[in-house]
Amino acid sequence: MKNLITLLLLCIGVSSVFAQEATSVPTKLSLQEAIDYAIKNNYDNKIAAKNIEAAKEKKWETTTTGLPQISGTVDYQHWLKQQVQLADINGDGVDDELIFGTKQSVNAGVTLTQLIFDGTYLVGLQSAKTYLKISEQAKEKTELATREAIINAYGNVLVAEKSLEILENNKQVLTKNLNETQKIFENGLTEEENVEQLQITLGNLESNIRNTERLKDIAYQMLNIALGNKINKTLELTDSLETLTLQYSDLSLLSKTFDINNHIDYQIAENDREANRLLLKLEKNRQLPTLSAFINYQYSSFSDEFSFFDSDQKWFDSSLLGVSLNIPIFGTFRLRSRIKQAAIELENSDIRLEETKQKLNLQAQKAKSEYQLSLENYETAKKNLNLAERIEKKQQVKFFEGLSSSFDLLQAQNQLYTQQNTYVQSMLNVIAKKAQLETALNIPVK
Repeated sequence: MKNLITLLLLCIGVSSVFAQEATSVPTKLSLQEAIDYAIKNNYDNKIAAKNIEAAKEKKWETTTTGLPQISGTVDYQHWLKQQVQLADINGDGVDDELIFGTKQSVNAGVTLTQLIFDGTYLVGLQSAKTYLKISEQAKEKTELATREAIINAYGNVLVAEKSLEILENNKQVLTKNLNETQKIFENGLTEEENVEQLQITLGNLESNIRNTERLKDIAYQMLNIALGNKINKTLELTDSLETLTLQYSDLSLLSKTFDINNHIDYQIAENDREANRLLLKLEKNRQLPTLSAFINYQYSSFSDEFSFFDSDQKWFDSSLLGVSLNIPIFGTFRLRSRIKQAAIELENSDIRLEETKQKLNLQAQKAKSEYQLSLENYETAKKNLNLAERIEKKQQVKFFEGLSSSFDLLQAQNQLYTQQNTYVQSMLNVIAKKAQLETALNIPVK
């Protein structure tokens, strides 16, 4: 009975854990909630956060190099056959065979070493800080990229859903028209060609619906990957395409001043230059002398038998203090070559920094232009859609009144379908181009 109760409590505990894990992943998401969730759970962001932790540990590892180092040693020696020394101890010209020392010995000691001066160590400390800064900047850049990826993935899902909604509505209208035309044909008031033309259009429409449904499933899977979820996680998006388009229609961004010094890519390029500057400094500092000190305390014991744990065994202590100065004198021009290589890398960093500056300025201008174009295309697409709807409705009326052919109606329908698709894509472009512009201007993730 006791085991049964224990098993029951264990099952309850496991169920509770799974319930917590299930509720930790939201199923209903606005776009901003999706961005916030991905910043914490996206695969790339998790790796970037781990890299920062590793950089902090690397910085501490470098720092500890200059801290006092303590090491201990224990040496046990046993002569299987002792060395023989020859010496004339009697002064008779005959060498005697002598054995000095005992067969066994134990030495135990502790040594404390302290680095006093090393030019490369000082540069190493600076480099560790730079390395940490690089990791932090990589995390910031990853967050900006994640935001843009989530916006695009979220928008693609909404486009698929919106397209599917439009196609279903078109199918209903077209099915109704086909049924009415079929009845008119059965009464002998229209040609069979008109029925067949509508059947072809309906078949194409149904094929597009099936394809869009598949694309919608893929879009949801891509969004889950961007979020850091399992690809088959069920999601419900609470923002609509129309709402986001209005929210992302922000003309003030077009007049926003671009500050290149605050752009993460420019800061990364500057940090790259700093890393190469420190590398040059490191190579130069290798020419400087290094100074270190040590103090050693040691216990030794000697015996012909293994009696080191006996209470009457004698132990002898000793202590040593020392200072070591290492002065580089000649290195066969190897160091000189390394200094020149580091200097060239620093010059290349200056070139890349200037290139980055020009590219980022151009990228910001291009992103503004494309965003403005997306807003203009959206307004044009909205007007054209209204016109296409009016034309298609007029052609329907003319067709059923016998004033136009099925070919005229088909043209009007295809024009409407094209404008519907253009309108949906124009909304997605507004959202995507704004996200691209925010990244180009380096607007921080909220």
